[in-house]
Amino acid sequence: MSSASPRGERMAPFYCPYCGEEHLEPREEHGSWYCPDCVRSFTLKFLGVGVPGTASKEIPR
Repeated sequence: MSSASPRGERMAPFYCPYCGEEHLEPREEHGSWYCPDCVRSFTLKFLGVGVPGTASKEIPR
């Protein structure tokens, strides 16, 4: 059984990534949050699990 809601939304963030406060309010935009403590709005995006692929060519020094 999946822990995601029927609409496919993920859980809310536990704290603000800027100030660390825990009081966050959802915004109207999908996945957007507002922190009234530092007056910032932000979105979070899951990029994946694991090590990202590296280019096959070596980086010149």
